[in-house]
Formats: sequence, C-alpha cells, structure tokens
Amino acid sequence: MWSVIVIMILSYLCGSIPTSIIVARITRGIDIRNFGSGNAGGTNTFRVLGWKAGLIVSIFDILKGALATALIARLRIDPLPFTDPTFAMILAGMSAIIGHAFTIFAGFRGGKGVATGAGMIIALFPIALLFCVVVFAVVLFSTGIVSISSISAALTLPLSLLVMRYGLGISVNPVLLYFSLLIPLFIVYTHRSNIQRLLKGEENRFEKLRIFRRRPPRQAGK
Repeated sequence: MWSVIVIMILSYLCGSIPTSIIVARITRGIDIRNFGSGNAGGTNTFRVLGWKAGLIVSIFDILKGALATALIARLRIDPLPFTDPTFAMILAGMSAIIGHAFTIFAGFRGGKGVATGAGMIIALFPIALLFCVVVFAVVLFSTGIVSISSISAALTLPLSLLVMRYGLGISVNPVLLYFSLLIPLFIVYTHRSNIQRLLKGEENRFEKLRIFRRRPPRQAGK
C-alpha cells in the first residue's frame, strides 16, 4: 500500500500547485481569488488578467493532471494491491484534480478542476477528450458561459466512452468506463456556485465568444 499512498500524496501536491495565484502575484501583485468570479482557475485568469495569462495557467493546469496520471502513477515502493495499472493512473489523476480544487498551498481554495481533469484524460484516453473538447467549444460559442460548457464536456466523457465501446467496437478498459461516471459528479460539485448563479440568471458570460446572441432591435428611423 505504500506505493498507493506515495502516488496519491505526490499527485495531490502536484495538482495543488496554485498556477493562477502564482501568475497573478507575479504579473499584477494581486490574489486572483479577490477578483472576477473569485475562482483560482484558468477561466477567471482569462477574465481578470487577459488571454495570455489565461492560456499559460490553463496549459500548466492541464500538465498537472497529465504528469500525475502518466508519470507519478508509475512510482513503485512496493507491489500495488491491484493488477491493473489503470487503477494507479486513476488514483493519481483524481488526487491531482482534488489538489487543484482544494490546494494545500492556498487555504484549500483552488480551481474547478476542469483543466487538470482534461490533462488526466489526455493520459488515460486522449480520443475521448476530443469529443469533450468539441462539445465544450460548441456550447461555449453558443452560450458564452464557461460553466455550462465545462459541465457539458464532463457529461460527454462517459457518453463518448460508451459510444466507442458499444457503438464503434473500440476497446475501452471497463475500469476507465466506470470511473468516467464520477467525473461529471465532481465537476458539478465544484461548479455548484455557478449553477446557483445560472438559476438566478447571474452567471458570467464571455459575450464576445457567443455566435448565436440576440441582436438589439433596430430603432425607428434608423
């Protein structure tokens, strides 16, 4: 069990690196959590610091999930208590996501876990991520709301794996399939405040990204 414990601790610490907080401190001398939506993630970094800082934060947050899942999961101190190494990868990836959302380096106030989760899926089953990215992009450019896009992409993960396994005949590890059902639940949990704002019609939008947005009515005589 020591291997499992070490994998989970190191993966959690890797995910806990508060990328957006570090970037905001270096570039503006501010705590990103005191601005915008108050979230320490890539989306709020885009909103507060601009697209360059947002892109840097998102890339590093993706790398946290990918590195934990692909590399830290390979560490061995003693034999694993299970034969399928996919279990170790899932434990490492989930530990990194939890670390990102509840970072020990910033009072357990982190991001939503979407980018780090994407990095985990890249390491586990990159084909499935393509479906999630397409859905994310379509919903984002249709609504301009990142939270709806993230939740929709998370729901797409288990659906895409089911389609690939039972519809297209692509080999999908059953462990990964069952685990994928937990991802949407976690993403919905971390977006619970966003869901409350959505129900009130107060959720933040990226209006410039919306393709299908209402145009203001023409005024008479113009």
